[in-house]
Amino acid sequence: MNRLPITTVRFPELRLRTRDAHKLRGFFGTLFREHSTLLHNHHIDEHGEEHVRYSYPLVQYKILDGIPTLVGLQEGSTVLTNLFLDMRHITIENITYTINHKNIHRTDVECGIADTLYEYSFATLWFALNQHHFERYQTLSKPERLEMLNAILRGNILSFFKGVNIWLMDRVMTSLRITGTVPMSFKNHRMIGFHANFTANVLLPEWIGLGKSVGRGFGTITVASKRMQRSALTDSKL
Repeated sequence: MNRLPITTVRFPELRLRTRDAHKLRGFFGTLFREHSTLLHNHHIDEHGEEHVRYSYPLVQYKILDGIPTLVGLQEGSTVLTNLFLDMRHITIENITYTINHKNIHRTDVECGIADTLYEYSFATLWFALNQHHFERYQTLSKPERLEMLNAILRGNILSFFKGVNIWLMDRVMTSLRITGTVPMSFKNHRMIGFHANFTANVLLPEWIGLGKSVGRGFGTITVASKRMQRSALTDSKL
């Protein structure tokens, strides 16, 4: 089992809408633009040109139960701890909110392949499909769709571990349960988001994101429970 530094910053006085997570990201990414590329997930090359940082976001912005929440992993954990102690306000859509209280918690959490099974729920919509996947998904039967989504979920989990420089020595196995779907639009393309929960043979940190657009709050997971018995899981082919 590996240990991962993680910092969470919450602003319990504030209440925002779930869809405001990208505005939260825009505010902090702009405010601290010169301090760290991790805050806005862009980097500047040797010619001074800005590019998107495509690796797993190490700083993620979320609205959980209405509360603005930031999650930092690895060096993102240090960035949040150093910069947010002196935060006094947040501005969203030209409305400035005074910050009198904030909760900052930093710890090292265990994560990796586990001997037991863990139950997880998506606290925010899981954005699983890109445009190519969505088109293929539309042609599949219900069992084929579930098989496809399980494979994508395993890929999401592997992408998280790769993004935090943890290399797994065993296969990732999952059992996914879709509980609802929500129509979405992304870059003018019709998409779908999923309400879901899943069982996996990996221990994952609470409140990290899996899937697409995790830096903007999609795919945030919570740990539901730990189970000792094994169940029917599908393993990773990656």
